[in-house]
Amino acid sequence: MYKIIISPRFKRSYKKFIKKYPYLLDNIDFSINQLSENPFNPAIKTHKLSGELYELYACKCGYDCRIIFSIEKVDGETDSVILLVDLGTHDNVY
Repeated sequence: MYKIIISPRFKRSYKKFIKKYPYLLDNIDFSINQLSENPFNPAIKTHKLSGELYELYACKCGYDCRIIFSIEKVDGETDSVILLVDLGTHDNVY
């Protein structure tokens, strides 16, 4: 089980995105839940990014909805944490 950490940028993106696309709330919650259980679950289609975002990952939470995140190792802890970085449409987050 991974601990989820939400960045301030993700919080802002989340609030803005939900106002515009409230029908995707369940999909987003499902994807975040899957990230905490297994970030590479095929259901959310996690993939490594390249270019400016090369150290980050993305997963799907709908047809045109992506969560950008990183997997961080915390000193002194055995488990990794997932830092949610951004949320938005494909064109907005890449």
